[in-house]
Amino acid sequence: MIYLDYSATTPVALEVQDTMNKVTREFIGNANSLNGLGIKSRNLLNSATKQIANCFNILESEITYTSSSTESNNLAIIGCALAYFKKGKHIIVSKLEHPSIYVICDYLKSIGFEISYVKNDSDGLIDFDDLKNLVREDTILVSISAVNSEIGIRQPLKMIRQIIKKENMGTVFHSDMTQAIGKVSVNMHDVDLASVSGQKIFGPKGIGFLYKSSMVKVTPLLYGSTKESLNPGTPPLPLIAALSKAVRLANENIEKKERFVTLLNNKITNTLGKYPNILFNKTKYSIPHILNISIMDVMPEVMVHALANHEIYVSSNTACSSGEVSNAVLAIYNDLNRAKHTIRISLSHVTTTEEINKFLEVFRNEYEKLSKLH
Repeated sequence: MIYLDYSATTPVALEVQDTMNKVTREFIGNANSLNGLGIKSRNLLNSATKQIANCFNILESEITYTSSSTESNNLAIIGCALAYFKKGKHIIVSKLEHPSIYVICDYLKSIGFEISYVKNDSDGLIDFDDLKNLVREDTILVSISAVNSEIGIRQPLKMIRQIIKKENMGTVFHSDMTQAIGKVSVNMHDVDLASVSGQKIFGPKGIGFLYKSSMVKVTPLLYGSTKESLNPGTPPLPLIAALSKAVRLANENIEKKERFVTLLNNKITNTLGKYPNILFNKTKYSIPHILNISIMDVMPEVMVHALANHEIYVSSNTACSSGEVSNAVLAIYNDLNRAKHTIRISLSHVTTTEEINKFLEVFRNEYEKLSKLH
């Protein structure tokens, strides 16, 4: 099997699996209980949270555990909207967001919030002038992903924050960092809120967290016996301990891992670049882990299934919008046909050169066969 869909999800690292199994067996107490087993679990929970906080140079109290980035996005955006609606009902998002962001915005529109979509330039970067003009006195939130999930465009969050705060100090800045963590270095202090997922960094599915600056208010979406918590209930300790391990591993040698992935990316682009009907949907701001191509003379699902027959796994745009038009490709190239023919190849530091060689060999054979049928 050759797995090239790491941006959709990652396998659980063995060290992370071991941590999860050990905690499941040895820490059976509810971390909210006051008995000895509960205190033992609470101590481990505090230790895991401290380790994550240290990795990102944030406070332990600024971490709220969630089940996923989608839940983190909901808590951040809806929670922020509910906390600040008396100040205003205007929210700004980019045209390069994960589908979950747009669904949340559609809900907020239905209850009276106004959503503006900031433009991007031809390289996919946020149009700074447009952002500056969009921020108003009643703008309570801006949400812009750190790295786009389809084309891998990395946004300059620090610069975006400066523009937002200069126009309105009270506007909260949220970023979905799902595709950035473990791939490129990030600074949580560039934003006020950030969404993170464990399953994208070789951690288990069903766990993530929301970073919330202590300076920002968010209204809880769930209520329970732990009243002070943004996300009440029994903490899923095995998942949290596993997430902590995954975060620590993800942050190790991040620049070295990125350089290796760049070499793999270059190998693919150099080989596929000889085909005139294969277009690369990337700009100078795309990270190497995500390589999006449009195969203009083969439908993407046909190629995805053809590769799957050889146990090679890629995807058409994001896992959460498979089979649909790529919003990101449309936003940058303004070409509907190109946006309908996209395939996303997503790489990792655990991808091998041998796997890429095999992928290219199979791809070439399948493409030359399928393109003749066009």
